[in-house]
Amino acid sequence: MKFRAHDTFFIRKGWLNKGMKNVRNDPQVFMGANGNPMDILGIGANMVKALRYWLQAVGLTEEPANGRKVQNFTDFGIVVYENDPYMEEIGTLWLLHYKLATNKTEATAWYYFFNEFKLSEFTRDDFVVQLNNYIRINDDEVSERSLEDDYNCIVNTYVPRFKSNPEKVQPESNIDCPLGELGLIDIVNKKEKIYKKATPKKDTLHPLILLAVILD
Repeated sequence: MKFRAHDTFFIRKGWLNKGMKNVRNDPQVFMGANGNPMDILGIGANMVKALRYWLQAVGLTEEPANGRKVQNFTDFGIVVYENDPYMEEIGTLWLLHYKLATNKTEATAWYYFFNEFKLSEFTRDDFVVQLNNYIRINDDEVSERSLEDDYNCIVNTYVPRFKSNPEKVQPESNIDCPLGELGLIDIVNKKEKIYKKATPKKDTLHPLILLAVILD
């Protein structure tokens, strides 16, 4: 199980492409072997850690368990980089979501939310209490703050800011997560911070994407 490895940073638009491009140029880019990763990637130290994590959490790269900490493309990562490097196709986003939501080891809160959490409408407290129970059943213990940060990151991943904070949206500084385009979480009551799991539009799920998931 892993929690809060994102350091509270959800995936920003352009991040995954930037990460993959630089991993291709230098598999040790996140270790700083050939230069400061903050300078190379153009993001802060905590964002560097988050990007390194997200590339693995969505299944685009992997690191060996032992030895040098180098990033290598997975088979899935190679397919994405060669066919949709900027991850603009809705089918690519669905596959990234699938990889994330089934990654019980690296993205436990995402796995729990999409596979075990049964409430259709919920608040942060609802999720944190039930996730905490799930963790204890598995003989583990995680701080409540970490679980709250994971919840906030899940919401920010799937709820675009034009829905949650439209008054703060500026086109020139759009940092929304691309997975927000999937429409998997919606707002029920903004003031009370109640959300619901939403049913995606069927026409966004191409049969080949479903086949890829079935065959995975």
